[in-house]
Amino acid sequence: MAALSFVVAMCVMTLFWGFVGGVVPWFIPKGPNRGVIVTMLVLTAVCCYLFWLIAILAQLNPLFGPALSTDVIWYLNLHWT
Repeated sequence: MAALSFVVAMCVMTLFWGFVGGVVPWFIPKGPNRGVIVTMLVLTAVCCYLFWLIAILAQLNPLFGPALSTDVIWYLNLHWT
């Protein structure tokens, strides 16, 4: 089960970048550069969200952990139990 703080962070960031990429473009005024601005907003939202998502998910399941020597492991086991 996911921790509540992780679920809250996922929901907040998803809603924020969804708002930036899905709602804000509807409020860009008409003009010669409207298409460029809308494209910029959508691409920024997608790229920032994906970067954040990859970074937060990489912290959940790291590829490698801290390298502890056998002496340190025995010391921690002795004092933590």
